[in-house]
Amino acid sequence: MPIEFDDQSVDVSGVDDRRGSGGGMGLGGGGLAIGGGAGVVGLVIYLLVALLGGGGGGGLQLPSSGLASGAAGSGGAPSGETSAQLKARCNTTGAIDKYTDCRLIKTFNVANTVWKAEFTRLGLSFNTPRFAFFTGRTQTGCGPAAANVGPFYCPPDQEIFFELGFLDQLQTQFGAQGDFAQAYIVAHEYGHHLQTLLGTEPKVRAAQQRDPAHANKYSVALELQADCYAGVWSTLADKAGQNGIGLKESDIAEAVRAAGAVGDDRIQAKVSGRVIPEKFTHGTSEQRVQWFLTGSRSADINSCNTFG
Repeated sequence: MPIEFDDQSVDVSGVDDRRGSGGGMGLGGGGLAIGGGAGVVGLVIYLLVALLGGGGGGGLQLPSSGLASGAAGSGGAPSGETSAQLKARCNTTGAIDKYTDCRLIKTFNVANTVWKAEFTRLGLSFNTPRFAFFTGRTQTGCGPAAANVGPFYCPPDQEIFFELGFLDQLQTQFGAQGDFAQAYIVAHEYGHHLQTLLGTEPKVRAAQQRDPAHANKYSVALELQADCYAGVWSTLADKAGQNGIGLKESDIAEAVRAAGAVGDDRIQAKVSGRVIPEKFTHGTSEQRVQWFLTGSRSADINSCNTFG
């Protein structure tokens, strides 16, 4: 079902649209630097393929979804669309429902409004991240990245990255379907930005370096906290009024299904037919649902201590 946004205006000033720019640097053998960026599902798939012997280190090469990245239509922009054209298209009547990229940008706008207000209320310093679209592959402060790593956040850039073709596959192949499932993915990645602002992310990376034997446990806690922050956002956005959302039970159900669809256990079983708990990096389906609901029910970031 469509998300009920409080208003239909879309602010594209924070968007870094790289579609049609030639794709950035090649991947070589490494893909996105593991430990550098954090994503809702992509890094899980990357690690599964690398650790279970499924490929040469470049991530899972998913088959073509039929959605041409950067193509016009439900996915998003024609190749080479300018910022002014993107703004005009996303502010036409019905654009948020019609175009995935406009809907993602609007969700990002709401996240900016909600988290700025919440950090101000808590007396914390806040700055907004950037929001990037790319086609195929791109260069980031976390290293070169291709679509097969999925949506992710890069701390050095303080930027959230989306490749729309992969997002389509995430929904059709992994069951993360619905408009609010997309909103959950944006909110999860935004949660990683909060971890950067709060100093959690660098502390976790340092702990992983000191204690590499437990690096995956730290990663799971970091990802589950981002899920919890996504839940907090959903309720705060529902209460925000201006530039907020009208939350329905069906919206929460979509987010819960999406969180469950990208659990380590479910993805491992789907990709390899095996479940290997010691290889978990994001948490089980049950854990991801639990922490999203913890955040949603509390509307308080202090409830999101997944490290305790």
